[in-house]
Amino acid sequence: MRALGCPDGRPELLALRALKLGDLLVAVPAIRGLRRAFPDHRLVLAVPAWLEPVVELIGGVDALLPTPGLDELLPLDPGRIDVAVNLHGSGPESRRLVDALAARVRMVHRVDEIDGDVGDPAMPEWRDDLHERQRWVRLVGAYGVAADPNEVGLQPAPATDGLEAATVLHVGAAYGSRLWPVDRFAAVARALADDGHRVVFTGSAKERERAVAVAEAAGLGTRAVRAGDLDLARFAGVIQRARLVVSADTGAAHLASAYGTPSVVLFGPAAPEHWGPPPGPHTVLTAAHLRRGDTFADEPDPAILGVSVDDVLAAARRAAP
Repeated sequence: MRALGCPDGRPELLALRALKLGDLLVAVPAIRGLRRAFPDHRLVLAVPAWLEPVVELIGGVDALLPTPGLDELLPLDPGRIDVAVNLHGSGPESRRLVDALAARVRMVHRVDEIDGDVGDPAMPEWRDDLHERQRWVRLVGAYGVAADPNEVGLQPAPATDGLEAATVLHVGAAYGSRLWPVDRFAAVARALADDGHRVVFTGSAKERERAVAVAEAAGLGTRAVRAGDLDLARFAGVIQRARLVVSADTGAAHLASAYGTPSVVLFGPAAPEHWGPPPGPHTVLTAAHLRRGDTFADEPDPAILGVSVDDVLAAARRAAP
């Protein structure tokens, strides 16, 4: 992926999405629509630098502008960007970054404290009831860009020898609210291994200790733990070629959606109707009536604790008999 650098003579379209892996993947349909609508523009994504390997897999993106968050304005001269798209959110923080670009065209949601009763009449109001994929398709659609909310596919990712057709248990999550208990993951892993699945445990380097705890509790040993030793591109490749993925609502689940890999996705604070997978070989499990909905809580949300080992095993055996 080419860093943004100097202009290359083409008009430039910049889309801001300075969030995590799953957040980027739900914006892929809108990004694809923008690519088709502006074929002669240089398409730039302003996202965290660590996501570059997955940006490469989207296809059609010309450059990446490393953007770790919203604290600083983007390092671009006003007027350089021709079309600026706020795929980040609807708050004044992200709007400040987009407005500072002074683009000829801005695709943004209305922000009351900024826009009041004026602004582009095409500017849509934010709606809390939309699925995230539909939210960004609706935004660009308000400005005449056609996009399909289910167009989530990615290009093939590199393979890792020995991990083809593995059953992936992704045992980590960004927040404690999404952490299904270690003993339950271990029970699922043991049962699937007894069924003949080749189980591997994935996660980030910070999640390796948890993955080791699950593997040892399952009696499968640390050789099955790949948490922390796969770069992002190869992690995507493992998910692409997996027999089955079992995960909380994380980037791993969104990668399974992107590659049409059979998956069982456990939802806690987030609602599946807002963040769930597109149509495909994916099963959503949650106890919606128990949902507390505090994404940043340290303890698992009751909605994910309401999912039992038997629930997951039944779904897994249907998805990957």
